[in-house]
Amino acid sequence: MNMEQLVHGNFATLDTTIADWSTVINSLTKLEKDAREDMKRKADKANWEGVNATVSREFIDKTAGEFADALTQATTIHDILKDTRDELVGFRDELKETIERARKKNLTVTSTTGGGFTVTMLIHPDRAAKGTEVAQHSQQDVDYLRDDVQRILNRATESDTSADKVLRAIVDQADKGFSGASYSDRESAVEALEKAEEVAQIIKKKGDDMSPAEFDKVNATLASFANDPLFQEKFASTLGARGVLDFWADISDTSDNGALQHTRFNQFGDLQKNLSLTLAGATHSDSPKMQDWKEDMLKLSGENIQARGTQVKGFQIMSNLMRAGDYDDRFLNDYGKSLVATEKKMKLPGNFWTGATSSLTTPRMNFMGDGDGDFGRDPMTGFMTALANSPDAATEFFNSKDPQDNAEWVLKERRSFDDGPPNSGPNAALEATGKAMFAATSGISDPEDPNAKFVQHTDEHLEALKRSVNLLAETGNDFPPEMRKSMAWALGNHGDTVHKAMSSPLDSHEFESGSLLEVSKQISRSQDSYGLLNEQMNYAMNAEINTEKDNPEDSLRNAGSTIGFLEEARKLTINDGEDNDIRDISWKQRWLYHSVGGAITPFTDMGQRGIDVITAAWAQEQSDQVSDKATNSRRENYDARNDQLKIVADRWYAENSEWAENHEGFSKDQGIYREIRNAADHGNEKADGSGGVR
Repeated sequence: MNMEQLVHGNFATLDTTIADWSTVINSLTKLEKDAREDMKRKADKANWEGVNATVSREFIDKTAGEFADALTQATTIHDILKDTRDELVGFRDELKETIERARKKNLTVTSTTGGGFTVTMLIHPDRAAKGTEVAQHSQQDVDYLRDDVQRILNRATESDTSADKVLRAIVDQADKGFSGASYSDRESAVEALEKAEEVAQIIKKKGDDMSPAEFDKVNATLASFANDPLFQEKFASTLGARGVLDFWADISDTSDNGALQHTRFNQFGDLQKNLSLTLAGATHSDSPKMQDWKEDMLKLSGENIQARGTQVKGFQIMSNLMRAGDYDDRFLNDYGKSLVATEKKMKLPGNFWTGATSSLTTPRMNFMGDGDGDFGRDPMTGFMTALANSPDAATEFFNSKDPQDNAEWVLKERRSFDDGPPNSGPNAALEATGKAMFAATSGISDPEDPNAKFVQHTDEHLEALKRSVNLLAETGNDFPPEMRKSMAWALGNHGDTVHKAMSSPLDSHEFESGSLLEVSKQISRSQDSYGLLNEQMNYAMNAEINTEKDNPEDSLRNAGSTIGFLEEARKLTINDGEDNDIRDISWKQRWLYHSVGGAITPFTDMGQRGIDVITAAWAQEQSDQVSDKATNSRRENYDARNDQLKIVADRWYAENSEWAENHEGFSKDQGIYREIRNAADHGNEKADGSGGVR
């Protein structure tokens, strides 16, 4: 911006533009509110089935989200334009004041050809009128005026050009639709871009040779801007896909014994987390540079990345940078398909991810978690963790059979290997796969998050659960212990459907005959998982008791059948233990009560009424009957079952006493107990008839 443009700048057009954007914001505010409070809220409450439960609801959710993003983007554009306009007006006024002060020293500023300027005398003493007193000035006054004008013009130019740069960057974030990037002023957006460029250049130029002070700067900056869309995109695109892989390969390789290994090793986990969060956010950008980044990363993931002392696969590095954050769904699925295809092609021998000769040849690449965590050599661990953080991507991955059946590979066929210190606990890859499976079936990242809320199920969620149940059932006693709890959460999340299947007098339900029983058996090998499944089924039974008013007797009988089904699953597990290793089905003396609540179950507040009576009494009965033996006897199981049946029957009567008093066979003292016990016996027979999948 030259002096002539600034001094005589007319901001009327910009003022009009700002006013227009203000009008747009007002209109979008109303539309966003209508979309969120009217359209989306009604859709969330609607009891839709079939196509409406998936296509229409998803369309409405996305449309409501687009209105929100449109409002955010319009507000950001308005605020940056207004902020820039105010700055330019301020610079114009400052320039005029500077020129006016110079006149008192007989100095002025004039424009020159090409956009420059020069400082001249206002009136030359030789040409002054007779008797006119001309103000004096020194060369220093001339220099000061020149420097002040140049400083103002530089700042005005920076304000103008950076606003253009920022606005283009915001618009580029979304190829279609609108960006959710929000900035209240130009300066904060510019800072995000500048900081991203700065730390990316440190990494590119120095890698793990950076000084401890530079490491701290990079780590702190990534932490501060990890959720900033402009920072994320600028950082990732500046560093490039290859730059990301090369950097983490160098950080992980300890052969150089550098300064960072000695002084900052304990902060590597923080850096890994902050880098993961930044890259995850960057993948949501549709800018041309990020589209290239994602394509490059997919190509490089299957290649060898050379560090100083070793080679590792791109998959191994990138997967460890996926452990935090919500990655773009399409990128995750493209990445996952490529990873599975690579493993199937190589037939995943035991040393495939750990080096051809020894696991010592492959460096540790994961530094998150405690010191006993996995080393990060198995790329499936980080990838599955990423899917757990991105439930929609997980659902798509577990249902995809093209170009290969992903779920079949990760749940049934894939060979796992030890990827941590000796006696370090559960297999990390299997545990992460279980969590990803839960996310795929529920739409929820972490069932134990106190802020987790139930997500309305789609056909895809149910399909993912059915496929997971069938595939894991086929593994029999090779069912991974690391997945028991996740499967218990998944079945409980679909508690209404699972309760219907467990209690159905016929096999006319969502699950294949025997598969649900076999999975329930394997869950029952763990006291904690068994308790979790039962507690959630208590919610399902109680919800039906509260809501089934046309035929109340069905809810009593169904509850009995489900209890019988679960009891038989546990009994069959004990019988398996008589001939097999029973160490993993031994139970602790103290019963762990989960208090799962109904937050992530499909049951409304009405469906939860009275649940505390059932769950508290049931947990106490379980605690009383757990012994210090490796297994429980059939007699102990039977006694515990009868206690639970009585508790549930009493709860049913409290809800349906008026109906029961007018129907024969449902008396309070005997009839209801006979009905629920007979139903439980039927549940035993049904489960025993299926026998589980061997």
